Amino acid sequence: MPVPWDADAAVEQLYAAHWRQLVRLSVLLVRDVGTAEEVVQDAFVAMHGRWSRLRDPDLALAYLRQAVVNRSRSVLRHRAVVARHAAAAPAPPAEPGTDRASVDSARRTAVLDAMRELPERQREVLALRYYLDLSEAEIADALGISRGAVKSHASRGAASLRTLLDPYWLQEDRP
Repeated sequence: MPVPWDADAAVEQLYAAHWRQLVRLSVLLVRDVGTAEEVVQDAFVAMHGRWSRLRDPDLALAYLRQAVVNRSRSVLRHRAVVARHAAAAPAPPAEPGTDRASVDSARRTAVLDAMRELPERQREVLALRYYLDLSEAEIADALGISRGAVKSHASRGAASLRTLLDPYWLQEDRP
């Protein structure tokens, strides 16, 4: 009577003798070598874990083949589901291209340059208003001026910026 194989010895021998053949089988089904190798590896791991429940160890190769086919089918079903969901999902919003990033960078630089050309008080008011998002009262307190002066400096500064930045407006950005 032959000595029954233990799981480790069986998997080692079956792996050495049949791994390549099982990968080829899976490649024919899933059309991807990397995925096929994963499928076969998973089949060997599963067989190792179930070795004690295998009724006839001589049928281990048949068990592996069936496991590879079933796991390959699962991969194909998963791909189909992913493809269906990808097709049904709305297209992601368009990312700004390199040109858009360059334009945005140029516009930021132009805004900073234009801010430097403003009189000091207008520059301070606009910076506090639009960069720090302070209210008129908070700006007035910070600069020690009246709320009316804040409004006046903000209005004049914004008008000057519009004039200075007119060449940098994109057509779709125009009010």
